[in-house]
Amino acid sequence: MIRWLDDKAIAGHAAQHRQGDDHPMRRVTRRAAGVEAGGWDDGARDEVRHLFGALASEWHTRTSPERRQVVVDALDRGLAALGHAPAGLAVEPGSGTGAYSSELASRWDQAVAVELTPEMLRLAPPAPSARVLADASRLPLADDAANAIVLVNMFLFPDEVARVVAPDGVVVWVNSSGEQTPIHLPPEEVAAALPGQWGGVAARAGAGLWSVVQRTG
Repeated sequence: MIRWLDDKAIAGHAAQHRQGDDHPMRRVTRRAAGVEAGGWDDGARDEVRHLFGALASEWHTRTSPERRQVVVDALDRGLAALGHAPAGLAVEPGSGTGAYSSELASRWDQAVAVELTPEMLRLAPPAPSARVLADASRLPLADDAANAIVLVNMFLFPDEVARVVAPDGVVVWVNSSGEQTPIHLPPEEVAAALPGQWGGVAARAGAGLWSVVQRTG
């Protein structure tokens, strides 16, 4: 079950994208999460690596203080609403050039940023998060290793997320342009896609949308 919190206004924040369900990354998102048939295969992996590799040099133009506020709202209000205290390890799959890594590193004891695209990783600062080149569908981490997995405009791999996040851990899902984000799932679909029973909170922040969920059974 998802409980919706009050909206948070973010002055000057508008959706950066105007995309619908026919966007190729929307289809990949739904396949990766198991919402639609097809799954995550070599073709999807290569498509994503090629697309984001080509975008890496301009990726910094897609960040803004307003988009950061969406992430901060998820981490602050979302964790507080669940009574979850950051501790141990936070994992950031799909970290790109590291625009939000400092937000994780400032809250958790350790932060690891995982990125599929070498071009993105080369442009990311070496700190404060440790940087790992890997496919997030097969994270190089032990079972139950993470206190939190934070997905900002990133694909959801439900089985792998459930494997890596600790029993009392949380999954943070952020779409900084809400439904207009190409890599988008509604909060209810995020919770339903994860194996087992999950629940939590969700909210709109400016034009963005986020949810924080944890196991309920």
